[in-house]
Amino acid sequence: MEGGSAIDVDNRQEKEEEDPFLRFVEYARSELLSLEDDSNGDGSRTAGCGWSWIVSRILKTCIAYSSGVTPAILLSELSQAWIGQRRVGAPKKRHEVINHLKKNHRRTKLPNTVTIDSICEKNFLSLNSVLEAVIIDAFVLPGTNIHMLTLGDYWSSNIIDLYLHRRFYDLAGLQNGILKKGREVFLTGCYLRTATEGSGHPRLLPTEYLVILLDEDQDDDAMLLGAQFCSDSFSSISLDAVNKGASYSLYARIESIESAEIQGSFGPLQRQQITLVDGDGVALKFLLWGEQTILANLFSVGSMLALDKPYVASSVECDIETTGEFYLEYGSATQLYLVPYIQHEEQVCVTLTPNSHPSQGLRFSQVSLPCDSQGTIDFSNYPFRSFVVDLRNKMTGISLYGVVTDIIKEDNIQETVFSLRIADTSGEIRAKLHFGTFWSLGRVSLGHTVFISGLTCTPSKQKRLEVSWFENGSGASFINLSCLPALINSSCLHKLSPLSDISYQTSYAQVCRVWLDPIKYYYVNTRFSHSLCGHFVNKMPGGFFECSFCHISCDAEIVRTFHLKITLSDDSSTKILAWCTGQTAMDLLQISPEEFYDLPEEEQLMYPSSLENERFVVALVNCKRDGCVTDDLLPDDSISWEITRAYKCE
Repeated sequence: MEGGSAIDVDNRQEKEEEDPFLRFVEYARSELLSLEDDSNGDGSRTAGCGWSWIVSRILKTCIAYSSGVTPAILLSELSQAWIGQRRVGAPKKRHEVINHLKKNHRRTKLPNTVTIDSICEKNFLSLNSVLEAVIIDAFVLPGTNIHMLTLGDYWSSNIIDLYLHRRFYDLAGLQNGILKKGREVFLTGCYLRTATEGSGHPRLLPTEYLVILLDEDQDDDAMLLGAQFCSDSFSSISLDAVNKGASYSLYARIESIESAEIQGSFGPLQRQQITLVDGDGVALKFLLWGEQTILANLFSVGSMLALDKPYVASSVECDIETTGEFYLEYGSATQLYLVPYIQHEEQVCVTLTPNSHPSQGLRFSQVSLPCDSQGTIDFSNYPFRSFVVDLRNKMTGISLYGVVTDIIKEDNIQETVFSLRIADTSGEIRAKLHFGTFWSLGRVSLGHTVFISGLTCTPSKQKRLEVSWFENGSGASFINLSCLPALINSSCLHKLSPLSDISYQTSYAQVCRVWLDPIKYYYVNTRFSHSLCGHFVNKMPGGFFECSFCHISCDAEIVRTFHLKITLSDDSSTKILAWCTGQTAMDLLQISPEEFYDLPEEEQLMYPSSLENERFVVALVNCKRDGCVTDDLLPDDSISWEITRAYKCE
C-alpha cells in the first residue's frame, strides 16, 4: 500500500470533497436514512443500506438513463429499491412450519437466492437462481406416480409446487422418506411453468440440482450422518473396488470453490472444482462439468457436504490434472446432503478518521458484519465508504472509488490478469483484475475515475497488501465513471468549471463548456483499435495486429477509430491541448471514422475549419499520472488532458 504525507492526504481530501458525484451520494444516503423508522425513539439507528449499495444503484440508473438523470429520478429509483429490499426482510404471514423453523434460522443467504414472492410477482425464474426452501407438503398427484413438493421460504408469504425429479423419488416414496414436511432444501436449475401454461398457479419443473439440508443438532439427522457417512473416508477409496461395483458415502468440509474454463473436444467447457477435506485432513477434488456447474451455487466454503454414491473417476484415464489418482463427480446415482456453515457476526469498530467525511454522519460506534470460519470479514453492507488506508488482510466485499494511476497486463499463461493501481485521498493500492477469458470492461485508461466492488484484500508475493477482483465473483462490478454519458448529461452529478479552474490534482472528471480551436493546434488520424478494450493496435512484423493494451493478437476484433488532438478554448480565454478517441472523437468531429477515411485528402485537411467555434460540454481527465503516460500517447507527448465524453451544445 502506497500513501503520502499527512499534509498531502489532507490536500487531496480537500480536492475530493468537491467531487459532485460523492456529494450527491452523501445526499442520497441521508435521504434514505430518513426513510428508516426510529423505533427506539432515542435517535439510535441501524447501519442502514451500505455505501457501496447506494453507489451501485446510482450508477446502474445512470447506465439505464444515458441521456441524463435528475435528483428526482435517482432518489425515486433509490427509495423504491431500498423499500423493496427492506420489504424482503419484513415480517410476513408465513406457514406454521416455517414459523417454527425460523426461530433457529441463522444462515446468511446464498448470493443467487431469490424468494418465492419475487418469482410469483415477476413470473420469471433464471436457471442459476437459488431457492432456499422449506417443504410444506409432500404428496403424489392422484392417479399418477408423480411426486410433488409444496415449498415455502423464510421471506415469502407465497408457496409454490415443485415436480420432483425422479432421481429423488427413493427419498420421498417411503412414509418416512427424508423429503417430508419441515425439511429444508436448496435447489437451482429450475424452469418455471407459468400459470398461463397449465394450472391456475405457477409451478417449478423437475431439476436434478437439489441438495438436502441436515442439522447436526437434530437427533434424526445426527443418526443419519453417523450411520451412513462416517464409515468411509477418502483414504478408504479404492479404484479396484470401484471397478468391481463398490460405492461410498463420504462426509467432508468444503475447503474452496473454484471455476475454470477448459478446452473440451467440442469447444470450451465450464468446470467447477470443489476441494473437500475429510475428518482425517485428506483433500479430494469434487468436479462439476457443463450444466452441472450451477450446483456449486448451493455450496459455501466451510459447509459440510455429505455425498452418497459419488462417481469416482480416474485422473489418469480422464487426463485431469489433480493431486491424487482419482476425483469425485456428480453421477446419476449421487445424492447430496449439506450441513450449512453458519457465519459468525463480528463487531467491527467504526471511528471517525481523517479519511471519513463528517457528512457521513456517524450515529453509532459499531456495526455487525459477518465473518467466516477463516476470519475473513464481509464488508458488502458496510455503511460507509472504504478508503485505501483502512484496508487490512482478510477483508472481502470491499468497494473502492478512486482514480486509475497505472494499469498493465500481467504475464500469466493460466488466466487473464490485469494489475491496476487505484488511488484515493488516503493512498494507492494494486488491484489484480481476473477475467474468465478476455478483458471485458471497455476502455479504461490513466486518470479515469472508477468504482470497483467485490474486492478481497490479500497479501502479495512480496508481502504487500493488494486487492483481488474476479469478473464472475460475488458482488463484482467495475464501472468507469469518466466515460459514462450520464455524467456530463446530469447537472446533479458534475460541476461546470471554466478551463482556468481545472486542476491536474483533481481526481475526478472535470466538466467544462468549450469550443474547438483547430487553428491553434489540430491533428486527426484514423487508426485501428481493439474493439474489446478501445485501445490502439500495432501491426507486427508478422503482418498481424496486436493490441497495445491487452497484448494479444486481435485481427478479428479491430475497428477503425479516430486519434484526435485539438485545442479547446472557453470564455475565460484559457486554451488547453487535449486528445480523445472512439465515440468521444466521433461526437466532436460529427462524422464516423469510416466516412472521414473515405474523404479525399484535401477535404480531410479542410475539415477542421467546419468545426471552428462549435461549442461542446466535455469531461476532462488528467491522463499523465506520477510519470506514467497512457499507451495511446508517446512518452514525450506534451498533452496532459483526455476528453472522455462530449456532447454538442444546441
